[in-house]
Amino acid sequence: MLQLASLRRGETLVDLGAGDGRIIIEAVRHFGAHAIGVEIDPARVSRIKERLAATGIEAELIEADMFDIPLNSADVITIYLSASANARLAPKLRAELAEGTRVVSLDYPIPEWKPERELEVEASGIERKLYLYKVT
Repeated sequence: MLQLASLRRGETLVDLGAGDGRIIIEAVRHFGAHAIGVEIDPARVSRIKERLAATGIEAELIEADMFDIPLNSADVITIYLSASANARLAPKLRAELAEGTRVVSLDYPIPEWKPERELEVEASGIERKLYLYKVT
């Protein structure tokens, strides 16, 4: 996801629905990005904090609903959400993201957005699809 987004050193990545924190950890560790994870589930937030401490990675973690936080500081947004969540999120992304911001979605496209690139990848023996969008 991060390679497809062409994430660069110093850029800000926001992972919406940060899950286990792997995206924000990789963004800092391998790309030198400023990473922000947004996660609503307190148990997942605790697990991400543990992983950050164990890896020594510094990233920002926000325990909140992704619909309640501003996204305008992002250079790259990563999402692994359902099709219905992507549909609900699309107007917020369009309203808040600057031109040129990249959005990468795993498995589910953003309805009514035209991807700049689609990429099929294999992860743990499972075929997955990545969608790269650029805000215009």
